[in-house]
Amino acid sequence: MTKIAIIEDDPTINQMYRMKFEAAGFEVQLASDGERGIALAEAFRPDLILLDMQMPRKNGYEALKEIRDTTWGKSIPVIILTNMGEEESPKELRELNIESYIVKADLTPSQVVERVKETLQL
Repeated sequence: MTKIAIIEDDPTINQMYRMKFEAAGFEVQLASDGERGIALAEAFRPDLILLDMQMPRKNGYEALKEIRDTTWGKSIPVIILTNMGEEESPKELRELNIESYIVKADLTPSQVVERVKETLQL
């Protein structure tokens, strides 16, 4: 089963995406801040990470930088899923090998599931 880690601080959004991805046949684990997200990614070893940018205890950029600095985290596909416009995100984010950048308001949860399937070639 394909494993997805969702690192997002809004519990309602977390649960909504969990339901959508589980209904589509994915195994899903959630983290509510950047620090927990790093620990989750290391323990769960997901096939893909959906990562919010604005979170407590480490923002998305800081969390991704730490994940990318590990052997196990160098090649995990990451999709940024945030309400922050791409022009507002740290410019260094592009250097951390993200698959795509999605503004939450631009796609429905079902479209996000489809984007993940495309990224993983499922």
